[in-house]
Amino acid sequence: MSLRKHLINALVGTALAAVPATALTSCDLIYKDLEPCPQGAELRFVYDYNMEFANAFPAQVHCLTLLVYDAAGHHLATHTVTDRDKLGDEDWRMQLRLDPGEYRFIAYGGMACENASFEFTSSSRAIPALLTDLEVALKPGLLAGQKGAPLHNLFYGKGTLTVGENDTDYRRETIYMIKDTNNLRILLANADGTSLSSNDFSYTLTDDNTLLGWDNEIIPTQTVTYTPWTTGEAIGGITMEGTPVYMPFAEISTSRIVTASKGRLTITRKSLGTNVLSIPLAKTLLLLRSQQFETMEDQEFLDRNSEWRLIFFIDKEGNWMDANIVINDWEVRINDIDNFGDKD
Repeated sequence: MSLRKHLINALVGTALAAVPATALTSCDLIYKDLEPCPQGAELRFVYDYNMEFANAFPAQVHCLTLLVYDAAGHHLATHTVTDRDKLGDEDWRMQLRLDPGEYRFIAYGGMACENASFEFTSSSRAIPALLTDLEVALKPGLLAGQKGAPLHNLFYGKGTLTVGENDTDYRRETIYMIKDTNNLRILLANADGTSLSSNDFSYTLTDDNTLLGWDNEIIPTQTVTYTPWTTGEAIGGITMEGTPVYMPFAEISTSRIVTASKGRLTITRKSLGTNVLSIPLAKTLLLLRSQQFETMEDQEFLDRNSEWRLIFFIDKEGNWMDANIVINDWEVRINDIDNFGDKD
């Protein structure tokens, strides 16, 4: 050991002898060539707000944007992670060096991805200075034209944390995420078991859900029309003669579905120019909830689900058969069919 090191150790030892042991912490002695003790936040991100009640964050979130605010809601920093290996690691944590104080976090999954479907609404696409001014919106170009687009998944989460003056390690906090995007796969089946042609049907979903506030609540702006991003025919079975039975299908992506929305799903038969059905979306989806979920709130049920499969049965006149629908493999009977589509 060098003479310089001996002298430093001797001076440190002398200083320690004059300080009561109870006044020392692990960070009271830091050599110039060592890192300072960590002080700040260590954040874990979890997406288990689904019907499996299991963390799907590593599998489904491909990019992450974290916004840091002070206690008064002033924007302090933005941290972006696009490394799929990190995000896909169950043990990965985001570590932030933070001064003592109170902090608020807003997290978005999917905003920083190359094919993101949502963007910040400020004119410069920058983060607004105040938390309450934070808004994200569906990119308008995705609704242009006759063919819709499969929306890139959007996730939202929030949390708070206080860093203490005497902290000598990272404060640990978990940010729980919610999925804001939905995909509907719609199938039509002929009640008499014969095939239907996909070319004879058109599908639209109207709703006012393209703008989300800092608290993830929908901000009403204008009603927009979502159209299918794919259509076709699926083989639903084989007749006694060995002929395939074709079922038309369509898939539509949409933003967050809330109980108070006026969203409507409409299917039109082109050859007749008439609606096969026009029904309130949220009310229809809530029909799926069986007794095993009877204590779950309506909005929680809509938020926990994101992939919806709906099968509608058509009679020989081309009309939706009363009170018969299958949602996510559950057969549902509608008791008040006459008023079902009218009372939103």
